[in-house]
Amino acid sequence: MGKGTMRYWAAAKAAAGTHEEPYDAATLADAVAAALAARAGRDGGGEFERVVRRSSFLVDGDPVGSRPHTSVALPDGGVVEVLPPFAGG
Repeated sequence: MGKGTMRYWAAAKAAAGTHEEPYDAATLADAVAAALAARAGRDGGGEFERVVRRSSFLVDGDPVGSRPHTSVALPDGGVVEVLPPFAGG
């Protein structure tokens, strides 16, 4: 199980109410589930879930892409970036 940092950008940051928080999870799926559970029942928890479900992820700078989140192991001391869809380009 890895311990590291999840960083939220743009709409994910607004919905999370923070720019970063620690994770303690073996996989990306576990880290996302814990972040969602921490906000369950709070105002805006539904918005956070909507944003995260549409987001892309980087783990230590490497794109997760279409890999199942259950197969993405999180390293100790790693950084997960949560990138919501951006408009423009």
